[in-house]
Amino acid sequence: MKIGKNVLFIFILLLMTTPNIYAQSEVQKPIRLAISGMTHGHIAFILGRKDKSDFQLVGVYEPNTELAQRLSKKYGFDPKLIFHNLENMLDQVKPEAVVAFGSVYEHLATVEACAPRGIHVMVEKPLATTVEHAQRMLELAEKNHIHLLTDFETSWYPTTVKSFQLVNDSNYVGNIRKVVIHDGHQGPKEIGCEKEFLDWLTDPVQNGGGALIDFGCYGANLMTYLMKGEEPVSVTAVTQHFKPEIYPKVDDEATIIVSYPKAQCIIQASWNWPFGRKDMEIYGDKGYLIAANSKDMRMRKGAMKAEQTKEFTSKNIAVYEDPFSYFFDVIHEKVKMTSYDPYAMSNNVTVVRILDAARESAKTGKTVILKK
Repeated sequence: MKIGKNVLFIFILLLMTTPNIYAQSEVQKPIRLAISGMTHGHIAFILGRKDKSDFQLVGVYEPNTELAQRLSKKYGFDPKLIFHNLENMLDQVKPEAVVAFGSVYEHLATVEACAPRGIHVMVEKPLATTVEHAQRMLELAEKNHIHLLTDFETSWYPTTVKSFQLVNDSNYVGNIRKVVIHDGHQGPKEIGCEKEFLDWLTDPVQNGGGALIDFGCYGANLMTYLMKGEEPVSVTAVTQHFKPEIYPKVDDEATIIVSYPKAQCIIQASWNWPFGRKDMEIYGDKGYLIAANSKDMRMRKGAMKAEQTKEFTSKNIAVYEDPFSYFFDVIHEKVKMTSYDPYAMSNNVTVVRILDAARESAKTGKTVILKK
């Protein structure tokens, strides 16, 4: 039987345009997600997230029963999802991915439990409290072939993404010479952090330090990306206690100088700013970029007599403004991270190395030379 040309054409067109139902179901099938720890104030990022089809919450691990029940009522998730033993939860609900919202010190335990089970993990910044913890987490992730991401708020900023593009793709500033990064706020107690969060955030073991760790990590992360993963030569840091009556165990003020062979980064991390801020200044031998906040940027280069002021949002620049959507796409291999990507393991091990050296420098009063 002969098939007419028109009929054949229509048949082929249908094959080309009819959705592949199986492929779509594979892409759109929600990832089974569990939460490890709920004491971090950023827990609202996931529990308060608008309904999306990418993740399905299947379990919550939190030893503090009162806290877990309180958050269950506040955010409306089923209290039957609450577990008080991490490994029991992982074995019973079998998540594909876990997000960690406990203390920084607890990140290692989460990865130790998840990695051998092949479960991908995203932790809140920074990756770890010590280099030993960071290296152990890196080894576990690589051995078990899981994705291990670290989430920073500044990774979502349109101005951060635009800065990276201008520096790396357009060579807007020329060779980077100096980067100055300011991060912080009035102080965690002053801005009203919950007790469960405040208890470990101001603990030198559970958080690894005070403002130096809490906000110094942002600058270390951004600079490591700008330097495309290049390791710094040395770190010098000064910490102070302006409010020892509020934060008796940890610093509330830190200035960190991170030196490279041909560039320098100054990180000012503080629990003493009169207002919250996250901004970055990038100076090269041809121009500069000043990201004043998440969307406003000032820029100048070459023969320009005056700087330009521009606004960048998700409307005029492609950016992931939701870290969980980014996590989803990394798991599905829609996103290929570089080793120095802000979320990537290698970048964040370097971040911990910088913070560890800064902590030692502040303690000894000496510049710390980083060994290769």
